[in-house]
Amino acid sequence: MPELRKDPIIGRWVIISTERGKRPTDFHSTIKKKEPKLCPFCNSNESSTPPEVYAIRQNGSKPNSPGWSLRVVPNKFPALIIEGDLNREGVGIFDKMNGTGAHEVIIETPDHMKDLVDLEDEDFENVIRAYRDRILELRNDSRFKYILVFKNQGEAAGASLEHSHSQLIATPILPKRVMEELSGSEKYYNYKERCIYCDIIKQELNDNVRIVTSNDMFVALEPFASRFPFETWILPQFHESSFETIAEESIGKLVSILRETLKRISAALNNPPYNLMIHTSPLDNRYPKEYHWHIEIIPKLVRVAGFEWGTGFYINPTIPEDAAKFLKEVEI
Repeated sequence: MPELRKDPIIGRWVIISTERGKRPTDFHSTIKKKEPKLCPFCNSNESSTPPEVYAIRQNGSKPNSPGWSLRVVPNKFPALIIEGDLNREGVGIFDKMNGTGAHEVIIETPDHMKDLVDLEDEDFENVIRAYRDRILELRNDSRFKYILVFKNQGEAAGASLEHSHSQLIATPILPKRVMEELSGSEKYYNYKERCIYCDIIKQELNDNVRIVTSNDMFVALEPFASRFPFETWILPQFHESSFETIAEESIGKLVSILRETLKRISAALNNPPYNLMIHTSPLDNRYPKEYHWHIEIIPKLVRVAGFEWGTGFYINPTIPEDAAKFLKEVEI
């Protein structure tokens, strides 16, 4: 029988549609890379991108030249641009402002055929450090209120280039989804004087029916009210509101669980496209006790259609408990 489940953080309901339940073998979406022809992110093609704003290089190589293991460049076709003032204004009952912000691309490796999980530990850790360092740099700009780091893996997930990369967008306003999470977290904290994410982690570890994997610092789990099949969250087991405050000793542990989680998803679902997003506190860190940063990974397995757009409900054909069991048991 189908179930309605309520997200305890933002209060959104989802439908777990057991009547059209799907196993991993029922999904048919996979990424197959091709040898590059003209890829602007490949080694020796540095002139094809805007000048780098951050890079990890060896042997004293010069900026915007070969010899790098990671580069961060402004997006050539940015959603928001770094130049200019906001110039907020009203147009009758409507509000608008200039599209001021930042939009950067983190090129994770010079090797076109490698994905994030293929990187050596040090190179993978440097990707996490690049996320952290760019947020720390951009948060000094008073125009910005929020920074989202995300990865679109595969064309079906929104990637326009298959070379492994992530993106970062700094916005002058708080995104609606973030505001919903902050509001729900604040209400829970005001009522119970505890972080709702910390309570979720404690209960999930105790119940152990939606846990995928864990180590002494992080846990990967299938949310109780998952919107999508095999939606997976990775959370620090200790309370921390802002991703950019991650300690150096935590980076290796995060890489370990993130690599294992992505490998399990790949093995279970035949290397599907996916979206990965880091949810973190606003730059003013107004919610140090209430909010808890985390990573959300959503394999691109189903389409959002008319019912979802019309109601705000999501229909998930895979029970989260079954998804967790399958991911936990899959051989990697």
